[in-house]
Amino acid sequence: MAGKQIPLTDELRTYLVAHSDPPRTDVHHDLMQATAREFGDLAIMAVAQEQGPWLSFMVGLLGATRVVEVGTFTGYSALCMAEALPAGGHLTCFDVSSEWVDVGRPYWAAAGVADRIDVVIGDAAETLLQLEGKVDLAFIDADKENYLTYYEMILERMEPGGLIVADNALWSGAVLDESDVSESTVAIREFNTHVVNDDRVDALLVNIGDGLMLARKR
Repeated sequence: MAGKQIPLTDELRTYLVAHSDPPRTDVHHDLMQATAREFGDLAIMAVAQEQGPWLSFMVGLLGATRVVEVGTFTGYSALCMAEALPAGGHLTCFDVSSEWVDVGRPYWAAAGVADRIDVVIGDAAETLLQLEGKVDLAFIDADKENYLTYYEMILERMEPGGLIVADNALWSGAVLDESDVSESTVAIREFNTHVVNDDRVDALLVNIGDGLMLARKR
């Protein structure tokens, strides 16, 4: 018998994260606190707590050695993915703000993963052109209006089996509100529709955090 679906409260989120492997450490907590302290309401731009362990798990599950992140903010998701990389693995982060990323750098160093992470500052629609080699896993969490651009640029750099993960695919439920025609909401709807109809990938939309659209290259 299926269990009753209930909202993910703060208490349940804490329980979920506490029972995920690897466990969150003081470094993770301190980075989230620093993000809240430095940027206040903008701290909501960081990934949901439960997404961190999930991203770590996916890096390990795929055996990914080449990971790309578009939209790093203060680097919590980058920290989680870098920790799961094997020896010789590498993460390249693309962001528009060194001010944001610089908050995370000391925490990457404290976790011993700073040497696995490169940061490229600038417009990702341009800087992604510098990306060399094949990508195993990509996490997109940047300006929604350019999700499709980033998706296409990364997909062509992936071998079959590579995975693209796009955050905010449910956009706090706004994807269902047809009266919401704001640019970001429309962009997310169009992105989701594009991916699920793209015969180059297998697509899955999952209810983790604010929704994750998964696209595995065929």
